[in-house]
Amino acid sequence: MAGGRQTEQWSSRAGFLMAAIGFAVGLGNVWRFPYVMGENGGAAFLFVYLVCALVIALPLLVSELAIGRRGRGSPVGSMLKVAAESGASSRWRLVGGLAVVGIFFIMSYYTVIAGWTFDYFFLAITGRFADVTGEQSGRIFAALTGSPLRLLFWNTLVNILVVVILRRGVQAGIEKAVNFLMPALFICLLVMVIYAFFAGDMAKTVQFLLLPDFSKVTVHTVMVAIGQAFFSIGVGMASLITFGSYLGEEVSIPKSAAIIILADTAVALLAGFAIFPLVFAYGLEPSEGPGLIFQTLPVAFGQMPGGQIFGAIFFFLLIAAALTSCIGGIESVIAWADEHKGIARKKGSLIAGSAAWLVGFLSILSFNKWSDFYPLDFIPAFAGKTIFETFDFLAANILLLVGALATSIFIGWRVPKYIKLAAIGVGDGIFYLFWRIIVCYVVPPLLLVILVMGLME
Repeated sequence: MAGGRQTEQWSSRAGFLMAAIGFAVGLGNVWRFPYVMGENGGAAFLFVYLVCALVIALPLLVSELAIGRRGRGSPVGSMLKVAAESGASSRWRLVGGLAVVGIFFIMSYYTVIAGWTFDYFFLAITGRFADVTGEQSGRIFAALTGSPLRLLFWNTLVNILVVVILRRGVQAGIEKAVNFLMPALFICLLVMVIYAFFAGDMAKTVQFLLLPDFSKVTVHTVMVAIGQAFFSIGVGMASLITFGSYLGEEVSIPKSAAIIILADTAVALLAGFAIFPLVFAYGLEPSEGPGLIFQTLPVAFGQMPGGQIFGAIFFFLLIAAALTSCIGGIESVIAWADEHKGIARKKGSLIAGSAAWLVGFLSILSFNKWSDFYPLDFIPAFAGKTIFETFDFLAANILLLVGALATSIFIGWRVPKYIKLAAIGVGDGIFYLFWRIIVCYVVPPLLLVILVMGLME
């Protein structure tokens, strides 16, 4: 470890939980989870998802937090220290490096998408959605993605905000930011749910989201649930190892991991009850992807009473969700730079933010000027994918899965039992037995199957 990094700590368990939940709760919670749930059997899918989250994602989440707390370093440094302590090869540090590379690429385009939420917040608050039709809404969205300068402006703003927060450190920066943003997100969400209850079609939403239809539950449904749990919670990314490195010994990792998963799921479920009553009440079709937020919902906000106010509240909610994820993602890159390059936090945050901003240019151009450029078209799995789609597929479908697979093999098979017990902070009982079975025998083959299936598709 070149930098001799002095590891900060969270001021409290609540501060850690707020940051970790903030990282897990992102834009995917708001638009993807409710739609996938409704299309895959409603409450039946929710049941399958919770089983997958608690049985598969929770042991992985526990593993990453434990490696971070034991190693007290960046993902690379923590893997290196635990490997040395376990008598394992120093090459295991490459797993941490892979996670840092993956989260960097994700942040380079995620900050671009985060910029959309700022643009739409100002469109909503200035009344641009009043009486807008579906066709007009589509043109508004196309005007945003078709303007490199407009996208660049918002992406610059997002990166500046993230850098300003991160340069202040763990307690003064990250904790203060999430202690404002996460309560704001929950309040906005609750306001939207209450409004949707009175202004929307809640009966149809309850049927769509909560009526169990077990006939729709197939092997594919289970795979979708695993994928959603995996990516929604943020396992396989470097951030949870980094967050674990700031964690005090008195904090229970298993309990904290369970709270993070349940809170993340609760936000996704509440988002469904905020969005779909409005979608159904105005005769709109729920559609998967960003289109639901950026093309369908503006039509509803443009028609409903108080739509200007509630549209602004909704897009502020999205800003909070996007920013907390960006903060958690880029923090891992800063931790690595501090530890291995001796770059202090203030300078490191500026370099990491600037690097993400520069790489973000490629994603910005892939929505307009370079929309017909497919950089890896000669590889079947990447055929027909723009630069943005290539980054997304490479990071989410390959790097993160390989990283999580290697992490589970490392902690499951290469770390001695006494170190695992001490790192997790549990005794040799039922929880440890459950965790070990899942991490050693269930997660590796399962992630291998998901990785191969993703590449074949």
